[in-house]
Amino acid sequence: MSIIAQYGDVFIILACVFGFFMAWGVGANDVANAMGTSVGSKAITIKQAIIIAVIFEFLGAWLAGGQVTETIRKGIIDPGLLENDPQMLIYGMLASLLAAGSWLMIASFKGWPVSTTHSIVGAIVGFAVAGLGVQSVNWGSVGTIALSWITSPLIAGVFAFMLFRSVQVLIFDNPDPFAAAKRYVPGYIFLVGFIVSMVTLVKGLSHVGLHLSFGESLLLAVAFGVVIMLFGLLLENRINRGDRRARSNYDFSSVERIFGVLMMFTACAMAFAHGSNDVANAVGPLAAVISVVENGGSVTGAAAMPWWVLVLGGGGIVVGLVTYGHKVIATVGTGITELTPSRGFAATLSAASTVVLASGTGLPISTTHTLVGAVLGVGLARGMAALNLRVLGSIVLSWLITLPAGALLSICFFFMFKGMFG
Repeated sequence: MSIIAQYGDVFIILACVFGFFMAWGVGANDVANAMGTSVGSKAITIKQAIIIAVIFEFLGAWLAGGQVTETIRKGIIDPGLLENDPQMLIYGMLASLLAAGSWLMIASFKGWPVSTTHSIVGAIVGFAVAGLGVQSVNWGSVGTIALSWITSPLIAGVFAFMLFRSVQVLIFDNPDPFAAAKRYVPGYIFLVGFIVSMVTLVKGLSHVGLHLSFGESLLLAVAFGVVIMLFGLLLENRINRGDRRARSNYDFSSVERIFGVLMMFTACAMAFAHGSNDVANAVGPLAAVISVVENGGSVTGAAAMPWWVLVLGGGGIVVGLVTYGHKVIATVGTGITELTPSRGFAATLSAASTVVLASGTGLPISTTHTLVGAVLGVGLARGMAALNLRVLGSIVLSWLITLPAGALLSICFFFMFKGMFG
């Protein structure tokens, strides 16, 4: 207890610095995933993507980031094990934030789209093994998380393959693609509004005091989908066929411009949903440190979330995207396969659908793996030759080493903090 009383302010300052660093990593890596398909398909520019993300990621993190956040992520360790040594939890959370942030910095530098959730989970596993022993870890939870390495990209990839094939058959293979787009795109617009609002309602807004059942969320999402469809129809009607003399190309370019309108919707809403959900990876451990210090060493399973902590997390996410997000955007948007607005739309909507399915069924999932799987599915719909297998190989390798890398770094930092303050 005396250690917490003596160094309480230092712990909180360090937690804020490391929490901001971790949020920077989330922005540099994870946000780039949400924006990658939109930028890669040239529906929006990098500058527009950054503006959209700055606004909607920050709003998502601040407005819907959570009044109460689980401090021990995913039930990996039992807080009761730390009641007699609360300073160990502080060392562990500081080590976890610094380790996960460091790994995300390395991955972002390399342009690897890795999972921020798996980074922080790996870091917490590392500190638990080092500080409490192997038996303290709930290995069943860790195994379930590892299973999502396969399920996330597989489900999203199948969705994306089917969705893009439907676009090919209904629109691009039609004798008059532009007329077909006018006929079928309103249905896709409805799907975008419906799915993305479901992501936001199910994944994000439960934290802001809006505790809706899955059924209530479903009804609201249908209503929102209809509104978005009507708004999309207004924008769609402003798009003309273009130059009729270029018969072979003008229909396709006009169709892609229609899908470009859809990508604006998906980019905004996915950024909001992502900000509201993944800010917890950065501020959860920070909230744990603040809670233990302010409660004089009392360890609880959940910690109240001060409003300024969410602002710090949202700010870090924004800074990360602005300063270093372009590398991962390039990998997801152009490295795996060539994207157009219609392909980007199929990938983004499929990723969003998978997140909704996972939220409704309790399936553990990674936003990163889901998006990469969706882009992969779109590429496969065009044939294996459309995929860059070398880039895919490096991405899969980075996924496999994320959890152990976070764990090893966390063990090193844990003993460093234990030595410094103990």
